Amino acid sequence: MAVAEVSLEHLFRVFTMPEGKDSKLAQIEQHLSDNLADFLSQHVVTKVTSLEQIEQSFAEFNVPEHPEFVSEHAANLLEKLVANSVNTYSPTFIGHMTSALPYFHLSLAKLLVGLNQNLVKIETSKAFTPLERQVLGMMHELVYAQDSEFYNTYLHSANHALGAFCSGGTIANVTALWVARNKALAADGVFKGVAREGLAAGLAHYGYKKMAILSSRRGHYSLSKSVDLLGLGREQLITLDCPTQRLSPEKALAFGKQYAEQGNKILSIVGVAGTTETGHVDPLDELADVAQELGCHFHVDAAWGGATLFSSTHRNILKGIQRADSVTIDAHKQMYVPMGAGMVLFKDPNDSNAVRHHANYILRAGSKDLGATTLEGSRNGMAMMVYASLHIFGRQGYELLIDQSIEKAKIFARMIQSHPDFELITPPTLSLLTYRVNPQEVQQQVKVDPSLSPHFNEKLDKLTVYVQKQQREAGKSFVSRTRLQTQTYGEQTMTVFRVVLANPLTTEKDLQNILDEQVAIASKSQNWAELTNTD
Repeated sequence: MAVAEVSLEHLFRVFTMPEGKDSKLAQIEQHLSDNLADFLSQHVVTKVTSLEQIEQSFAEFNVPEHPEFVSEHAANLLEKLVANSVNTYSPTFIGHMTSALPYFHLSLAKLLVGLNQNLVKIETSKAFTPLERQVLGMMHELVYAQDSEFYNTYLHSANHALGAFCSGGTIANVTALWVARNKALAADGVFKGVAREGLAAGLAHYGYKKMAILSSRRGHYSLSKSVDLLGLGREQLITLDCPTQRLSPEKALAFGKQYAEQGNKILSIVGVAGTTETGHVDPLDELADVAQELGCHFHVDAAWGGATLFSSTHRNILKGIQRADSVTIDAHKQMYVPMGAGMVLFKDPNDSNAVRHHANYILRAGSKDLGATTLEGSRNGMAMMVYASLHIFGRQGYELLIDQSIEKAKIFARMIQSHPDFELITPPTLSLLTYRVNPQEVQQQVKVDPSLSPHFNEKLDKLTVYVQKQQREAGKSFVSRTRLQTQTYGEQTMTVFRVVLANPLTTEKDLQNILDEQVAIASKSQNWAELTNTD
């Protein structure tokens, strides 16, 4: 058996020579090119393997002493990694915000890796920097719809940026709130600004005891990370009850005024356009009014729902988003781009300067380097993937994808409502919904006597958890689960199935099969027997 050599010649070949046509790596590449769906069906989640068993394949903690042939390593990856990965392309994988990707991204990914551009600096990206600026401009126009003179002025301005590319929504939200903090505690001639003197000095100079971010309890967990990183403290992430799944403008205004009366400052109100758990959209227009009255930043986390703006039919659901000071959008969600394509957009092109940094060896003053105004330094050229998708799909293509996802969610909601043993918990605003198994007998008893609801909810929670786990382990399909409160059940928190219908490959038949499987699993459980008083 041949053994890989440690030599400069061997290493040089790894950098410069492709694998032979009969190598395992070449076979994988060809298989992917010929039929992606077939490759995935053969190599993704084909084994029923526990996480503990998988961990044994990755238990070695020493760096390998000797080199390994690329093809040999590729074969190991197939067996250990790929075969135990999650088939996010599956039309029955409807539990999370990750789904199938357009086929063309496979080829473009090879181009992206081959070029290995670093978008921190023009010297390591050149054409990629203007491309990234253009993509940010396209998305800015989608949200804010400024005139051509605006974009001609700011698109490629060395002194401005319309936004920032990020690895995802978390960094995008942090960046938006970082800008908000630096603007709220800016230099004024006496004070040198929070970026130089620090948060304590900034609060003292402006006469604030504390500074907070305000959102509903459906706000993304990245907001908690933001107040931590920005030095505000986790207790200054104020989350208000949202039985309607939306942030109440009246509650937000009342709290904001009370907070200010105590000598504090609301830094930003965060409206959500497509909550992670239920897909609801906050009343953005009204929240913009509240932010204006409180004199604070208004940020919209549209990581999920931002792509709805492509749809002429549904874009009005996001009414008021154009009034936000900053907006987060994840292209790797409903824009069907690979992971790592988040964006934050600023209504005012000057806002990015609030966090501008320079270094003598890189990011020099006056350059067009986007790394000067981004939290992350080295970044790949994921903007190319967004650029390609915007051109290959066009607005009309994205509109079609968005419209069919929302319509599919409505169809699934009707299927759930028409089934005697399911209960729809939160109807879809976009393409997310929640529901649970609830035997017809239980629903009838609660209808007659609502006081029985808490008693049954506890048992229904156990049933929902059981069904979700069994369905996941069976491997045919996947829905996630969460816990939430609704207007219908008041203070009761319940466990529900959570479904995301963004995969264009998912059919009504797939959805019916998922419901049938859930009923079959539920009806054989002890929980079901206890709820329906059957043996």
